[in-house]
Amino acid sequence: MDERLTKVSTALGHQFGQLCLLEDALTHPGANQPRNSKRRAAYERLEFLGDRVLGLVVADMLFHRFPEEKEGDLARRHAALVKGETVAQVARTLGIDKALIVADGPVSAATMTMLSDAGEAVLGAIYADAGLEPAARIIRRHWEPLMDQTVKPPKDAKTALQEWAQGGGRPLPVYETIASEGPSHQPLFRVQVSVQGFDPVNATGTNKRAAEQAAATAMLEIVQ
Repeated sequence: MDERLTKVSTALGHQFGQLCLLEDALTHPGANQPRNSKRRAAYERLEFLGDRVLGLVVADMLFHRFPEEKEGDLARRHAALVKGETVAQVARTLGIDKALIVADGPVSAATMTMLSDAGEAVLGAIYADAGLEPAARIIRRHWEPLMDQTVKPPKDAKTALQEWAQGGGRPLPVYETIASEGPSHQPLFRVQVSVQGFDPVNATGTNKRAAEQAAATAMLEIVQ
């Protein structure tokens, strides 16, 4: 077995029956030519699958851990736990950053997006290899400590910015979609947020909600 696959498999605590699934999950799409190659499709499909598995397991964990919380509070906790930065953080602890293959060899400095995508793909590979319980066991092991770090439900950036504006007697922030580009299956939205007394700030996201949250986060860094 390839040493990099062995290290990740050991860190996961899962012995793959179909090792090719792990290899596909750790191979960035940019490493494969032409675009319609089998492995490129497999990476993206595993990422799609892993994203859903992670979302389901985390939702189940939150549902049982916080029986008194309302749906909105659970949703904010869920969003914080499955966002790209969190998945990338877990991916680093598993050594995925050192095992990723991009172009003709290992990547020297994986971006947050690359790590997040690969982390989800690895979870998808485990599910495809052995079913839900092995994947859930790994998710519980790595996400429960993160869940314990926040006593109160986190506020999303839009809510925090709105409360900041109201607290200072300002009008509510105004969001405007100023651009939409990319293919239909992978769009990129640019949203601008305006707050009285400050220059507008814009940010991008794969959907309007994500772009608005990113813009709100950028504005919060300025106003606070």
